[in-house]
Amino acid sequence: QVQLVESGGGLVEAGGSLKLSCEASGNVFAFYDAAWFRQAPGKERERVAAIGWNRVISYYLDSVKGRFTISKDDAKNTLYLQMDSLKLDDTAIYYCAAYPQSAGQYLYWGQGIQVTVSS
Repeated sequence: QVQLVESGGGLVEAGGSLKLSCEASGNVFAFYDAAWFRQAPGKERERVAAIGWNRVISYYLDSVKGRFTISKDDAKNTLYLQMDSLKLDDTAIYYCAAYPQSAGQYLYWGQGIQVTVSS
């Protein structure tokens, strides 16, 4: 059973930076596509950034382009999301997810981690 555990969230002032990490229980990100999602209170979950198993970055949400960077370290079984120039609207619970091609969907999810941006 694949487990994903996020870390690195917290409270930061607007304009600041945070780096989220998502550690997998096995060698997941070398073989599966992966992504970061977020869900703010009262809003639907949205995909923030996505990266392929081959390190090709396939997606950034328009509102985070130029501010967020997705990356991974297969040797550490870890997915990252570097978040710079944070805005109040970035406040949300952030989730990492893994996408086995055979499943055709994001099958594995982390438990989520809170990111709060204050003014």
